[in-house]
Amino acid sequence: MTLSIETDPVSLRLDEFGVVRVGNSQVLLDVVIQQFSNGAEPEAIAAGFPTLDLADVYAAIAYYLRHRQDVDDYLNVRRQEAEKLRQEIEAAQPSRAELRDKLLARKAQLELADASPGE
Repeated sequence: MTLSIETDPVSLRLDEFGVVRVGNSQVLLDVVIQQFSNGAEPEAIAAGFPTLDLADVYAAIAYYLRHRQDVDDYLNVRRQEAEKLRQEIEAAQPSRAELRDKLLARKAQLELADASPGE
């Protein structure tokens, strides 16, 4: 008997936001590659995400190893976008000092309202 060698489709897909997901799961390629880069075995990665198939984890890692520069470029863009978004969110938030002052003032108001007239 001879082995029939077939090309499997890549186990990566773009979601509606242009983000790469692994297999039929919602797990990001970013997460799989980060864990792999941190030394996690494919079996451990798959075990950590019940919706991931082990074969899809191996396929994602194989794709990464064959297209390292493209994937690293994609991941760097994702990191930059995440950092930009974080900065935008933080810029729209009050400073921690202002927030602390507001919370302490609110606490003092509540304590005054809760105090009985005889105290």
